[in-house]
Amino acid sequence: MTRSPRIRTWPLALLTAFSCLLTPANSQAAQPFLLQMIRDDAVHQELQLTDSQIDQVYEAIAQVDPRWWISRITPAEKQQAEIQQLTDQLQTSLDELLNADQRLRLQQLVRQAHGTRMARSPGVAEALQLTTEQLADLETRFTETDTKVAAIQKQLAAKDTTPQAAAQEIAQAQQNERQGILETLTTEQQTAIGPLVGKSFNFSAIKRTYPRAPEFITEGATWIGESPVRMQDLRGKVVAVYFYAFQCINCQRNFPHYKSWHDDLADEGLVVIGIQTPETSAERDPKRVQEAYRSDEFQFPVLFDEASNNWRAWGNTMWPTTYLIDKQGFIRRWWQGEMNWQGTLGEQQMRESIQTLLAE
Repeated sequence: MTRSPRIRTWPLALLTAFSCLLTPANSQAAQPFLLQMIRDDAVHQELQLTDSQIDQVYEAIAQVDPRWWISRITPAEKQQAEIQQLTDQLQTSLDELLNADQRLRLQQLVRQAHGTRMARSPGVAEALQLTTEQLADLETRFTETDTKVAAIQKQLAAKDTTPQAAAQEIAQAQQNERQGILETLTTEQQTAIGPLVGKSFNFSAIKRTYPRAPEFITEGATWIGESPVRMQDLRGKVVAVYFYAFQCINCQRNFPHYKSWHDDLADEGLVVIGIQTPETSAERDPKRVQEAYRSDEFQFPVLFDEASNNWRAWGNTMWPTTYLIDKQGFIRRWWQGEMNWQGTLGEQQMRESIQTLLAE
């Protein structure tokens, strides 16, 4: 049978560069900048966190990550409410474990991440003494940019432009917005921005922006081929997790890639794990799942996710979906569908990502 066609995720560099603009049409939507940045080593170093504080940060994000990860597949309005609630929850936890200087610097980083939209951040409009007319002008400029970006995204989805061209157009839209805002602000207001954002931070140094991978759920599931595996026990390894159904032709076309990753890179520290989540009645039959495991010649563990608990915990929407997890357990990239769909060099890109993670 043929399942849904390939849907590719944006490269992380592009997401990072244009995260302020690659958002829903509602430019006032809550942004998960705090949720994204606080898990990265570069931010920990910038905040001068101690080892104990870093451990506490990890404990804090463990409380929000499962809900945040699932929220990406929920309707926009519900997603925004969830992001705001989880951001507030995380901020409360961070306020308790950071000192005053660290709290101030983190606030500055979040404002920098918002870019021009920091005018909406708590206290910024007051600090800059923005007038009602200025705020209205800023909102008009934000709307113009969002409309432009939405049109670019539509062209990209229709393949009427390339990612590179789209990136250039978005960059130009950003530049136009920044220039327009400078024209709106007085010289005194422009000068007042400095203390609000602090010294410039290199956001391109951030590598981790996604949650830690969910722990494998064994309730309603059975391990095949190997002893039970825990995600927690795989720290220090790079992990490739793929969700599949053995009758799915799109899944089957990815099987050679998973097997070659295992054959070529296991000795370097890669662990490949399959999760067989059924869609058809045959794919729910334990005997047939076992037979398919043997006939497909997998030499790595597979979790038969009969009750689909893992599928839901990872927020999956498509067979197959492939995730790459770094040595600290954080999801770094994922791919939905066939990796080499219609000539796409997906397997090559994912392999290169694996090698990058192994080298870290």
